[in-house]
Amino acid sequence: MIQRFILAVQQGGFSTEEKRAALNAVARDTSSGFITIIRHLMTISGITAVVLLATMFIKPELADKFKHLSPFTTPEQLVEAEVPPPSLAMLMEAPGKPAAGNALHNAAYSEEDAKLLGSERQQKWVTNWLSKRYRVATDATNMLVSAAYLTAKDIKLDPLLILSVMAIESGLNPFAESPVGAQGLMQVMSKVHQEKFDEMGGVKAALNPVANIKVGALILKDYVSRAGSVEAGLKMYVGAGAFDNDSGYGSRVMTEYKRLKDVSAGKNVPTVFTNTSPAPVARQTETARSVKEDASEAKAKADPKDQVAAL
Repeated sequence: MIQRFILAVQQGGFSTEEKRAALNAVARDTSSGFITIIRHLMTISGITAVVLLATMFIKPELADKFKHLSPFTTPEQLVEAEVPPPSLAMLMEAPGKPAAGNALHNAAYSEEDAKLLGSERQQKWVTNWLSKRYRVATDATNMLVSAAYLTAKDIKLDPLLILSVMAIESGLNPFAESPVGAQGLMQVMSKVHQEKFDEMGGVKAALNPVANIKVGALILKDYVSRAGSVEAGLKMYVGAGAFDNDSGYGSRVMTEYKRLKDVSAGKNVPTVFTNTSPAPVARQTETARSVKEDASEAKAKADPKDQVAAL
């Protein structure tokens, strides 16, 4: 194009119309070249954007990395609300008790709640993972996860710990019932904790997912507070407080808790593991109590003469 332009200028023997035609050809070729280059650049940019979006969809953690690299991201946006591990001081906070103290204490309390609940995106990750792992409809899982997070906010308990217990106890089946009478998502012994369901319509509410989560979480929090640690509280929750071990119950719950914590942090966690079918756990305390009561009744019914003879 440049050579054609120079040739058109240097050859003065051309008429004015011929020079004008040559200049028009140069201008036309130049503009056409720029348009072609811009078109190619836009095509490449579009393909690159599609590839990046597909990559971030497959690996959500890359979105956070790109966000950190962006010069338009403010420092506040870079702070990711993480779910903290269960804290004994947090667990011992009375449910429904208003925060005491001045405005600074209330502000800290609100920040603690925000960290406890995490972000909406984290809850969505947890919902999708639990839905795939336990083969429960996404809408139903979303309702259970939302109820667990709201309960966690009310009673100051880690929502991922509540969801871990739900997963191990019932596999997110709100109508699960064990041979000893443990019911619902959290496998609550409704006959033992009957008074806790009074404000929710009686023991029939044990199969109500929201009521079951609330009562089960309160029981779990009480056990953790009394036992002094999450592991010991889980041992009491499964009814093995008086036994040497809990048959691996606490380990399974804490393993599931770690997986959920990784999921909430945006990590890719498999949904299929060996021995993934969680069965409702029999409450050893109730079984031992029944055996003890039967032994006491048998002893009471014994003939006094036989007792004297035995002495």
